[in-house]
Amino acid sequence: MKKNNTLLKNIFNVLFPVISALILGGIIIAAIGENPFLTYSVMIKKSLFSLDGLLKTLHFAAPLILTGLAIAITFKANIFNMGVEGQAVLGAFFAGVVGFTVKGLPPVLHITLCVLTGIVVGMLFALIPALLKAYFNVNEMVVTLMLNYVVVEIVKFLSQGVFKDPASGYVSTYPIAESAMFKKIFGSNLTVFFFIALIVFGIMYIVFNKSKLGYEVKAIGKNPEFSEATGMNVSKKIIIIMLISGAISGLAGAGFLMSEKYRFTLDFSGSPGLGWDGMLIALLGSHNPVGILVAAVFYAALKTGSDYIGVFTNVPKDIVGVIQGILILLLSVKFFNEKFYLFEKVKLLWKKSSSTDFNK
Repeated sequence: MKKNNTLLKNIFNVLFPVISALILGGIIIAAIGENPFLTYSVMIKKSLFSLDGLLKTLHFAAPLILTGLAIAITFKANIFNMGVEGQAVLGAFFAGVVGFTVKGLPPVLHITLCVLTGIVVGMLFALIPALLKAYFNVNEMVVTLMLNYVVVEIVKFLSQGVFKDPASGYVSTYPIAESAMFKKIFGSNLTVFFFIALIVFGIMYIVFNKSKLGYEVKAIGKNPEFSEATGMNVSKKIIIIMLISGAISGLAGAGFLMSEKYRFTLDFSGSPGLGWDGMLIALLGSHNPVGILVAAVFYAALKTGSDYIGVFTNVPKDIVGVIQGILILLLSVKFFNEKFYLFEKVKLLWKKSSSTDFNK
């Protein structure tokens, strides 16, 4: 019974912000004189119930699944790796450099080398805040946030300098070689990268739910002092957790570049960015691998569906950005409630106030 109640609570926690955001978005659509039911119908049918749209949705979901998992494993341990965006971008950049500088390799080896480069770069960049947190107790949220800006300046300098493609009309690196590209499957948007993301999802599901490390992550998240007292080397575990997060982030960036962008540009990660979208997805999925998978597909469906809204309705595609903004706001409230028990404190104050009034 308790397990069923927990499952229902998790489903409610995922569905409530989504449904609320869609309702508020529907009110905005109705306010501009359009039919919200028609708009949502087009969005859902074209992104999930047509073959081309579904494959496109799964394609865009792949990096989001990975960045969501990268966020989740640190947040479960009560470690705030806000540098997933920077780790993904830097991993993508150097995977791209390997993609256009290394010549003559067969596709399997070239793709493997690029992917491993992205993973290693992501891990190395995550190692900096990991060591500072583990051995000097430096606030990892501040360090990882600031390092994102360092990444922006690094890739901007290199993209405008030694790796700039002079034939390009905008700031970008050289395109990666064809041997480094994830090929489209049956002419669709989907590539092997999506299946790599699913493999990582499967591994992380086992890590979260069936492994010793998964239980240690949860223990550290609940009480690091008690975990240390029971014999766990918390500092070592923090480094391992951050390295895993960095590896998945670097893989997300490298895979997105090799399956979608094919060259690094200054707007590579989009707005707000793969890492920040991953944070939203991790929150929406309650830091649970299955929830993250569902949330990533839903979020990618919004992106895919927005391309069809302007074609089949008079609603601007920017409405999807509005819905995403509302969703972020609702999830922010959820996040602060989980960390600081805001709703419980408000209820307690309300009860105290009511009891005081009654006694008067």
